[in-house]
Order: sequence, then structure tokens, then C-alpha cells
Amino acid sequence: MRVQASPDELVEILRETVVSLVRRDGPDLTARQLGVLLIVYLGEGPHTARGLAAALNIGKPAITRALDRLEEFELARRKINPADRRSVLVQRTTRGAALLREIRATMTQAATPQGPTGIPNGSRQGREPWT
Repeated sequence: MRVQASPDELVEILRETVVSLVRRDGPDLTARQLGVLLIVYLGEGPHTARGLAAALNIGKPAITRALDRLEEFELARRKINPADRRSVLVQRTTRGAALLREIRATMTQAATPQGPTGIPNGSRQGREPWT
């Protein structure tokens, strides 16, 4: 589903989603960890650390650290690739899928004509608080 929204509306949806993630009772993910999670859940698999590093244009050690935390939070898991035992596949988990559903629900709510702030989305349009 493609949503038509202005850049300001998209920034507001992102803001409301990030605020919701910060307020929730659960793991506090960094932008890098969230990026890895989204690629694993929304991108074509199978996923390897090398592939994730290339997709995010960061080093493999940074991916390893992000995966360590995602595994600690049970949002992703690593498994030896049966086709190449030198390689590790990154897999989805039930808990990670639940977090993604929560993110989608928050974004959907933020994109409605009256978002969770109680301010009609049209009222937020054109406002650039960073300028």
C-alpha cells in the first residue's frame, strides 16, 4: 500500500513512531539495530552479516554488535548456514515480528487524519519546527 504524504507529514509520522518506541516497555533500539531489524523483516532473505553490512554500508563488526543486541532482545537469531558452515544466516523471531506489527500499527495510527497527538494531521502540515 502506497501512502501519499508530504515530507512534513512523513517526518511527523516518523516522530510519532520513534516517540512510541521510546515510551514502550521493551528494548531500546539504536538506529543501527532498527535498520538491521527492518532489513531482516522487510527485505528478501536469506540474510547474512556480510549482506546486511553491504545493505547498510557499514562494517561487519558493527553488524555483529547490532545482531548481538537483537539476539539478546530475542528480536532476531543467527543460525549456521547449512550450505556453507562458514556463513551465518540471520533469521526472524516471533518477538521481532510482534515488534514490527507494533511499529506498523503506530505508523498507521500516525498517518490517520487525527493522529495519536490529537492534532488533526492537516494542522501539522506546513509546520517546520526545526527552522
